[in-house]
Order: sequence, then C-alpha cells, then structure tokens
Amino acid sequence: MLMIDSTNGKVVYSVPVGEGVDSTWFDPQTKLAFTSNGESGTVTVAREESPSLVKVVQTLKTRKGARTMALDPSTHSIYLAATDYEPQAPGSKERPKAVAGTFRVLVYQMTK
Repeated sequence: MLMIDSTNGKVVYSVPVGEGVDSTWFDPQTKLAFTSNGESGTVTVAREESPSLVKVVQTLKTRKGARTMALDPSTHSIYLAATDYEPQAPGSKERPKAVAGTFRVLVYQMTK
C-alpha cells in the first residue's frame, strides 16, 4: 500500500499488504485504509498517522478469494464478496471453479 503526495505524485510512505489485491478503500473519519487481498484471504488495515505516515494496525483474516470490497463510511463497515471453490490439483494454473450456492457477503464493522 502506497501513500502518495497528490501534489507531485511521489511515494511518501509504503506498507506491505497481502497477495492478490483487488480493492482499496479509505475511511476519512477513522483514517483507516483497507486492501482486500484475495489470494492471501486477508484484508490489510492501515491507519494514517500523519500526512506522511501510515502504519498497518491489523491483518484481518477473511476467506481465500474474498476480494471485491466496499466501504460504508457512515457505519465504518467493509463488505467483501466470497464463495467457496472446488479443490484444484497442485500447481494448477486454471481459474478455480466456484461451488454453486456458496456465495456470501462478509461484513466487518471497523472501529476507530
């Protein structure tokens, strides 16, 4: 996750996140930034400590493949789409197949 100076495009600070980032959000009221990391099955939660510093405060365990994310800034909740997948052979490069009827939305209430 990169913090970028919008006046000149330079990277001010960076923190590591999980693999397979699909979505990022920032909650201006809580100063929390989120990345959904589908391959890792996590959400990285970082706090803006100052205009030049961001720190990871939590690595939230979700579900492998849960990556499409939305933020409701009025409730400070994040929502991730998730489904179960059929097992794959070791080393397979094919896209995993979803198991019918397993789609769900994961909801996490975030606090200050």
